[in-house]
Amino acid sequence: MAESWVNSARRIGLDLHLELVGPGSRRTVLTRALREAVRAGRLAPGTRLPPYRSLAADLGLARNTVADAYAELVAEGWLTARQGSGTRVALGAPAADGSGRHRPNRTAAPTAPTRTGTAAVPGPPRHDLRQGHPDPASFPRGAWLAAGRRALTAAPAEAFGPGDPRGRPELRRALADYLARVRGVRADPERIVVCAGFAHALRLLSGGAVLRGRLAVEGYGLPFHRELLERAGLRTEPLTVDEHGARTAELATLPHPRAVLLTPAHQFPTGVALHPGRRAAAVDWARGADALVLEDDYDGEFRHDRQPVGALQGLAPDRVLYLGSVSKSLSPALRLGWLVLPEHLVDPVLAAKGEREAWTSVPDQLTLADFIESGSYDRHIRRMRQRYRRRRDQVVATLAERAPHLAPTGIAAGLHAVLPLPSGTEAATVRTAAAQGIALDGLAAFRHPRAAQPAADGLVIGYAAAAEHAWEAALDALCRILPPPD
Repeated sequence: MAESWVNSARRIGLDLHLELVGPGSRRTVLTRALREAVRAGRLAPGTRLPPYRSLAADLGLARNTVADAYAELVAEGWLTARQGSGTRVALGAPAADGSGRHRPNRTAAPTAPTRTGTAAVPGPPRHDLRQGHPDPASFPRGAWLAAGRRALTAAPAEAFGPGDPRGRPELRRALADYLARVRGVRADPERIVVCAGFAHALRLLSGGAVLRGRLAVEGYGLPFHRELLERAGLRTEPLTVDEHGARTAELATLPHPRAVLLTPAHQFPTGVALHPGRRAAAVDWARGADALVLEDDYDGEFRHDRQPVGALQGLAPDRVLYLGSVSKSLSPALRLGWLVLPEHLVDPVLAAKGEREAWTSVPDQLTLADFIESGSYDRHIRRMRQRYRRRRDQVVATLAERAPHLAPTGIAAGLHAVLPLPSGTEAATVRTAAAQGIALDGLAAFRHPRAAQPAADGLVIGYAAAAEHAWEAALDALCRILPPPD
């Protein structure tokens, strides 16, 4: 912005003076001024800000400028906005002591992780570097509320009766169009079953309806998924994972698996894409063995450095079951997922689900359908893709500067990176991280207990969950616990 201006007469809150100076657009300058007021302690956690219309009038700015600045700071975690409570400084925002130094406010610290593979941080972690967690402050509350109002206004009366276990037709139509356009999925609304997330999808498939006997899985993956399958009576057989993904040629050597579970677009947790030849080999095996491929497309929208890798399902919709959810793209608090099934498996899955919808809220289904069809979902994905790529770039640059002997991998997509460590150092590094209040995952915890491939030491670093104001401190803490060069 060529000109600058000072708001010398107006004040917000109690005795807080805003100076709107410096380069950038009016929105940029206002956002920076509010952020600095919070950082300096002049806006304490919990302070209520004036309505954006009032502040716009006071500052002589357009209402949209102030509303957009508030929304950006809410997304970054500096502010919170709730209907009836107004916009306030977040309880987790930095607080300043009398000396001007900042101390972290831990009122809103995340709960200590307990899942296998995560550093057992005693008490609430100071720094959240867990994988699989999207930025909770980025949930698009305003757009979601608007979609909900539109959806509920337009919904037919029968939508509020007993739920159809197949899922609302509005959502299945929206998903069919979206998945075809964005992921290359060949989806018919009649072959989509709405569920409460990926784990629920696995339970529906493994409860005797579809999966029996042996199931091949990748040699590195979520222990929770393996445990869920084995509790349902399936035996999981590991495939070797290398720089090209799972070695699907090994399917022919395993003791008669009836299906394989893959993460082809972004192998979890190593972060590589399944090689085209191995994708074709998986499909050929499924056809020749009269078997199935379960495709877990857990973060397919988030590509940073390469063109999107289309869904494997597009190669063989009669053999590949496509499973997805909004847990990474929107929030795990929304219990919404989907299965895109071969036609002959729809009825068995519905039989396993029951006669009425018992898991997913119809209002949430209707809201998601409107959210997708209005374009809000695409806009949110683009915004988050930019934010996560920026975070990824910071991880790479910081490690290159402070730990150049360690090079992160699996960074072309997703919400996490893998940091290979020198052999024999992972366990001690994870223990040190826990002692320093850093929540993160060690790579070894994701290795299948019967995997033949040698174990590799490393860390799985999630770069999405940390609040914006705490992000640089989390990176600094990470660098301080890494093993030094040999």
